[in-house]
Amino acid sequence: MPENARLSGCLDEINLDFVEREATPKLLMKLSIQLHLSGLSLSNTVSFLEVFGVDRVRSTVHNWVHKADLQPESGRCPNHVAVDETVIQLDDEQYWLYAAVDPKSNDLLHTKLEPTRTNVIADQFISELREKHDVDDAIFLVDGAVPLQRACRKHGLDFRYERHGNRNSVERVFREVKRRTTSFSNCFSNAKAETANEWLRSFAFAWNQLI
Repeated sequence: MPENARLSGCLDEINLDFVEREATPKLLMKLSIQLHLSGLSLSNTVSFLEVFGVDRVRSTVHNWVHKADLQPESGRCPNHVAVDETVIQLDDEQYWLYAAVDPKSNDLLHTKLEPTRTNVIADQFISELREKHDVDDAIFLVDGAVPLQRACRKHGLDFRYERHGNRNSVERVFREVKRRTTSFSNCFSNAKAETANEWLRSFAFAWNQLI
């Protein structure tokens, strides 16, 4: 699909029902949300708006992104699911990011951000993934993470140990998330865990539209 078609489709799916009194044209609001989620910093997004004579501060764009409440599409039926976990820095605290990716499409299926890494959380992550998508017949690709292996076993899911190959899809997601959170201090700096979770869901929406 051409990039401009995917971008147009993505813009169409950004709902601005939260807008009551906003002088900024809705198309520019949607473009700003999309550009920020695609990798542009809040500062550069504000500069983009200035080109069109719109003067806004970074917090305004930040609020647009979160009020839009973007969510990745549910109801997928992948043949394989790559799952993994990694450490994400949230201010001076470390959190565990769990992610599931369809390696065929590279779509980000589900994320979960938690302050600890336990068997219970891994089980919750897999349970939430099963509620969102039809993955019971999929083959789960896991590395040496014992909690995720145990969770797959508990839910009766077929899984196989794989360190590279199709699992590289989830590693690409992690690299991009970490690039965003280290390059743009306005993403997870001074942010609560729920705000970070909201950003991750919005990121997943944009990732799936533009990859």
